Amino acid sequence: MNTNIEILKASEKSILLFDGVCNLCNRWVRFVVRKDPNKKVLFIPIQSVTGQKLVEELALDVSAMGRETVFLLKNGTVYVESDAILELAKELSGIIRIAGAGWVVPGNIRNYLYRWVAKNRYRWFGKRDRCMVPDDDTADRFITE
Repeated sequence: MNTNIEILKASEKSILLFDGVCNLCNRWVRFVVRKDPNKKVLFIPIQSVTGQKLVEELALDVSAMGRETVFLLKNGTVYVESDAILELAKELSGIIRIAGAGWVVPGNIRNYLYRWVAKNRYRWFGKRDRCMVPDDDTADRFITE
């Protein structure tokens, strides 16, 4: 897959930039893959070369990796924290789509809960030594360079 940053930013697909060594993040990515049969979402581990280029190009604040572990780039807009999760839910099939109704909860409350989970994710769910490797069926949706 072409990893030119300008092409990625202009893509019609949503791009999920995630913590590739976080077990919780990896479970979420596998869940999204299953609930995205139309392949609307591409995945980039934040630790990859392309992930780092995208972070730099979009001027994303990853200095607080314990807090902002997921970024969603969709239609030229970057979503972070709970906004990224709720916006992504709109792309998926099944009952998870109703999670989009989470917008009715004030952002400060949603993001407080998001940050609490993000802060504790390694302790609760563990951490890998290296980024996940997609299987052959999903490799075309991951940019791991």
